[in-house]
Amino acid sequence: MATKEELIQELSNAIISCKKDTVLAAVEKAKQVMEPAEIIDKGLAAGMNQVGILFERGKLFLPHVMMAADAMTAGVKALEADMPAGSGSKKLGVIVNGTVEGDVHDIGKSIVSTMLQSAGFEVHDVGRDVPLRDFIEKAKEVGANMIGLSALMTTTLPGQRGVIELLKEEGLRDKVKVMVGGAPATQAWADKIGADCYAENASEAVAKAKELLL
Repeated sequence: MATKEELIQELSNAIISCKKDTVLAAVEKAKQVMEPAEIIDKGLAAGMNQVGILFERGKLFLPHVMMAADAMTAGVKALEADMPAGSGSKKLGVIVNGTVEGDVHDIGKSIVSTMLQSAGFEVHDVGRDVPLRDFIEKAKEVGANMIGLSALMTTTLPGQRGVIELLKEEGLRDKVKVMVGGAPATQAWADKIGADCYAENASEAVAKAKELLL
């Protein structure tokens, strides 16, 4: 019988392989000795984060990342029936996540959405190149507690500030937390524009969201 550490490594490696069948087989095996939440958090999500790092380093490409995300979604789905009663319906919070207007980069934001969803948040991914007001409208529509704003180019960073200004105009700033991320974003930038937090990667985004919303 494999140890828990070996099973966690196997789950992570299965995600990195980007193969759905491999992921489902690893999940089935891990289910014998691990809780669903642990399988998702320590195994699948850790693997997905590794995929994001490999993508950033040019070791994996966009199709791989999309396949890994699909495989992770399938793995999470396979665990739903084993979740404790009510855990599926109990959401940690509602998050609207997207890439700001003028920016068509999608992949980092998609990984963050997948990881937040797997962690138990209700995530509304509004896509890329999103008009700033659309973030506000979506947040109002779904009753969001947080908006995640990705910007991968220096020229689109001001869009993050723009969404915060719109929230203030609408009188929603106190009700909705704002998380910023993307290659040119930094903690100093987040502080400067009055965002609630900055996340460097998907794992950090989940940790910060839990910190702010729980």
